[in-house]
Amino acid sequence: MHFGVQAMLLQLHRVDKNNYFREVPSGIENYRLKMQQNNRISALFGIQYPLIQAGMIWCSGWELASAVSNAGGLGIIGSGSMYPEVLDEHIQKCKQATDKPFAVNLPMLYPNIEEHIQTIIKHKVPIVFTSAGNPKTWTGHLKEHGIKVVHVVSSVKFALKAQEAGVDAVVAEGFEAGGHNGRDETTTMCLIPMVAKELSIPLIAAGGIGTGKGMLAAMNLGADGVQIGSRFIATPESSAHENFKQTVIDTPEGGTQLTLKELTPVRLIKNAFYNEVESAYQRCASQEELKALLGRGRAKKGMFEGDLINGELEVGQISGLIQEIKPAAEVVEEILDEFRAALNEQQQSKFQF
Repeated sequence: MHFGVQAMLLQLHRVDKNNYFREVPSGIENYRLKMQQNNRISALFGIQYPLIQAGMIWCSGWELASAVSNAGGLGIIGSGSMYPEVLDEHIQKCKQATDKPFAVNLPMLYPNIEEHIQTIIKHKVPIVFTSAGNPKTWTGHLKEHGIKVVHVVSSVKFALKAQEAGVDAVVAEGFEAGGHNGRDETTTMCLIPMVAKELSIPLIAAGGIGTGKGMLAAMNLGADGVQIGSRFIATPESSAHENFKQTVIDTPEGGTQLTLKELTPVRLIKNAFYNEVESAYQRCASQEELKALLGRGRAKKGMFEGDLINGELEVGQISGLIQEIKPAAEVVEEILDEFRAALNEQQQSKFQF
C-alpha cells in the first residue's frame, strides 16, 4: 500500500474507526474529503470510494453503471457487446440517471471501435477503460479530448507497457476473474504486489474480489482501489438474464474453469457447453475445431438470452461467495461495511506479533 494512503487509513481509524469511507458529521467532514484527496483512485476519478464496477459484456448497461456511480463508486458501461447506436443510447441514459462520473469499457479489438470512440468523445464521457489490445493505439487521442484512460492488464510486462503508453491508471487482473483472462494464470494475490512494485501510476486490483475483506486485502497488497465484476451481475440493475443471475448464485466453489487457451482464455461456468469443450479437448480437437465449436454469439446466448445449456456463461471464482440478488447500491454499502469491519479487526490480538 502506498504510504500516503496507509497513513490516512490509520489517521481515520484513530479519529472514527466505524466511519471509514462513510460521510461523517460536518465537523469531521474534512477527513472524508482528505481521504478522497489521498486515495489516488478517488482523486483521479472524482469519486467517493475507490470501488469500480467492471464493464462486463451483456451485463453492464446504463442502469448498473449509474446505480454504482450514484452509490459513490465508479460505474462502467460495457461497450464490447453494444452496437454504436446502442452505446450512444446507454451513455445518454446514464448521464440522465446520474450527475456523478462514470466510464465506458472499450475492448481494443472491437470492430466498430472508431465509432465508439467518436460517441464517447461526443458525449464527453470522462473516463475510458481499455482492454484486449495495444493501449498506445488510442490513449493519446482520448487524452487529447480530456478523457482519463485506464488499461486492463494481466502481467507486470503489460502494466509497464500501459504506463509507457501514457495511461492514467492500470487495472491488474488475476486469473480468478470471470470472462477473458491472461494466459499465465497469475493469481491476484501474486500479481498485485508485483505490479505495485514496478508501477508509479495508480493501480486497481481485479480478479476474485467481491467482498470488503477482499477489497482490504487487495489494498494491503499495494492496490489503490478495486474493480469488481461478478458480484454486480447478481443485481436487479444488471442487464444479464435472470437465468444467468440465478446460476451465478447457484455456482459453488470449483464451479468455474479457465479454458480455451488456444483461442482466448476465458473463465466459464461448467455447464453443458463447457462439457462440450472438455470433450473436444479429450479427443485432441484442433484449434479450428475449437473455433467451430465456439462459433459466434455464445456469450449473448447464455448471459443475455438465458440459454444455460448452449450459452457461454462467464463469471469469476468469487461466484462461490455470491448468495443473493440485491440492488447495486446495497452491494456497494455491504462491501464498504465489511471493509470497515475488517479494518477494525486488524487491531485484534492475532495481528499483534
